[in-house]
Amino acid sequence: MTSINLKFLSFDIIIKLRSTPTANAIKSILPCKSIIQTWGEEIYFEIPTQKDLSLDNTAKDVINLGEIAYWIEGKCIAIGYGRTPISHNNEIRLAAKTNIWGDAKLNIKKLKNVKDGDEVIIS
Repeated sequence: MTSINLKFLSFDIIIKLRSTPTANAIKSILPCKSIIQTWGEEIYFEIPTQKDLSLDNTAKDVINLGEIAYWIEGKCIAIGYGRTPISHNNEIRLAAKTNIWGDAKLNIKKLKNVKDGDEVIIS
């Protein structure tokens, strides 16, 4: 499996997996469902990883549009698509350093319609 799918209420996101332990750990627990939470222009949702993960040597808190992150402390997939409450200027700054494990073409207009409490299916 070189990609996974995130299914939201009205659209899907295909994530191309990077070759990382985090990507392998995430794909090993699929399929699963979760509930979306939002923080500024970021969505995140908890997943039931079976393995304790640690930050890798490329972990970062300022990400590029399209990079898909895993927040270790929260056990959550995080997708930033714009400013968060701690961003400087127009950067996409997450709350903590995260492992980047995938890449996707993000439709910002659609992501802005995702709300707290929406369901996502990860497969």
